[in-house]
Amino acid sequence: MNDPQDHPDPYETTEAHVERLLGRALNSFDLPDSTVERLSTALAHSSALHSSHHSASLHRTTHRHTYLLADGSALSLWELVHNAGRDGAEQHELYAEEAEARLAASRLPSGPSTGRPAGRADGRVLDEDDDFEMLSALLARPIPVQPRMYVPDNSADHARRVLRRAENADRPGEATARRLRLAFAHHITQAFGRHCPVAGGRDAGFTLYEHQFLLLDGSEVSLWEVEHTATPDGRHMCEVYEDEDTARGAMETRARVR
Repeated sequence: MNDPQDHPDPYETTEAHVERLLGRALNSFDLPDSTVERLSTALAHSSALHSSHHSASLHRTTHRHTYLLADGSALSLWELVHNAGRDGAEQHELYAEEAEARLAASRLPSGPSTGRPAGRADGRVLDEDDDFEMLSALLARPIPVQPRMYVPDNSADHARRVLRRAENADRPGEATARRLRLAFAHHITQAFGRHCPVAGGRDAGFTLYEHQFLLLDGSEVSLWEVEHTATPDGRHMCEVYEDEDTARGAMETRARVR
């Protein structure tokens, strides 16, 4: 099933299609350099709707764009289109892996903030101390033990991109980055996710992911990624830490800032 928005001009060249796709994606800079280089040799393309979700508050679709390259191989990009931005405007995100597109889709809020304080089961309205105590209790919960399903899928580059998008000053340093160049498989686990009221009467989202890497020497390394919108302007922010306790402490600190 083709999406009309991807064919505004039936005579659009593949080169123009690639430029338009990269130009409208908010995160095109995050694509692997090797992928962008290969796209420059694309000879033909095809686009199809892969999945969709529509509710009263969220419209989300995922599209697969497949390119035939000059060397005879094929390359696919996964485009996530949604209206989960602050103003409800349509936004585009682009991923080199289907798994990353699915993960990004799962991070989108399922509904808008009501602007009302959260309530307790007994009907009492939560105040800010209650909010913080609830979030702190949730942050303290351990991750359920799950089998590690490592996937060998350009894992060293995945680690590089996770570290590159980290904005915190105490993110893992060069020593960790060097070790992760030996990664050949990885697994992503969502360890925590919640929206709660913060300063200004708005909601902020907090999500914690463990990126687990299997290295060529048989050892394992984890990166703990905190994603949140507890920023002054509600902007999405990523922070990365080397251990779970530090990551959870960072979320708790962010939630405390009112």
